[in-house]
Amino acid sequence: MPVYSMTGYASAQHSSTAANAESDNKMPLGQLGLEIRSVNSRFLDLTFRLPEDLRQFEPTLRDLLQGQLKRGKVEVRASIELAGSLSVADPSPRLMQRLNAVQDTVKAWLPTAAALSVADVMRMCAAEHGVAQDWSPAVAPLANKVIKALLDARQREGARLSAMLLDHIAQLRKLAEQAVPMIPQLVEQNRLRFLARWKDAMSLTEGSVLPEAAQDRALTEATAFAIRIDVAEELLRLGSHLDEIERLIKKGGEVGKRLDFLIQELHREANTMGSKSAALELTHISVDMKVLIEQMREQVQNIE
Repeated sequence: MPVYSMTGYASAQHSSTAANAESDNKMPLGQLGLEIRSVNSRFLDLTFRLPEDLRQFEPTLRDLLQGQLKRGKVEVRASIELAGSLSVADPSPRLMQRLNAVQDTVKAWLPTAAALSVADVMRMCAAEHGVAQDWSPAVAPLANKVIKALLDARQREGARLSAMLLDHIAQLRKLAEQAVPMIPQLVEQNRLRFLARWKDAMSLTEGSVLPEAAQDRALTEATAFAIRIDVAEELLRLGSHLDEIERLIKKGGEVGKRLDFLIQELHREANTMGSKSAALELTHISVDMKVLIEQMREQVQNIE
C-alpha cells in the first residue's frame, strides 16, 4: 500500500451541450469547473467554495471526499461559465420596463434603497437570455475524476517523502554505527579520569595507598559516572525506532500519526545522547542526528 501525502492539487472541467434545432450540431450551454487543493492537517477539514447554483451538491461532494480522504485541510472550489458569458447581450425593452416598475415600487416603500446599477441590469439581462442548466448528472462523475487525480498527486508526493525518509534513516544508521565503537573506550577513559581526580582530591602523595573504604567509594562513584555517560541504551532504542519507521513506510497506508510519534521518540534519544555525551565526537554525532530528525519531522507532518 502506498504512502500518501496530504499535499496535492487537481482540477477538471465538464462542458455541457444541447442539440441545435436548426442543425445537427451541438450548441454549447456552459462549462462546469471543479478544483480541489489540500495541505496537511491533524484531521480531515473540508471547506467548500461553491456558486449558488451548486450549493445543493455540497453534501454529495462531502460524502465523496470523506470516503476517499482521511486527513488534510481540503478546499473545494467550483465554477460555472455559461456559453456566451464573455459577450454582452442588449437588455430587452420588456425587461427594462419591468425593472423600472420594480424599482419604483421598492423606492416607494424604501426611499433610501440604492438604485439599480448597470452591473445589476446586465446580470438580469444575462439571466433573461440564459439557458437553464441542470448540473446534477455531471457533478458526481466530475468530482470522482478530480478526487482520483488528487489521490494520484498525493501518492506521487508520498513516494517522494518516503524516499527522503528512507535516505535519512540510512544516514542516521551510519551515525549510530560511528558512535558504537566509541562507547567502551570513552567509558573506560572517563572512569580512569574520575579515579585520578578522586586521588587528587584526597591529597595523596605519589606512591601512597588509598584507604580501602575510600577505594570502594571511588570505584562506586566511577561506576555510577560511567553508567551516566554510557549511551549504548539510547543507541539501541534509536535503532529500534528506525526499524519501526522503515517498516511503516514500506507498509504504507495511514501511518502519519504513528510516524509523528516515532519521530518524537527519535528526537528524545538523540537529545539524551547529547546531554550524556562525555566527548566532543559524540556531541557532533548527536547534533547531526538532531538535524536529520528535525528534517524528517517536517516532512512527516505532510503524511496522511
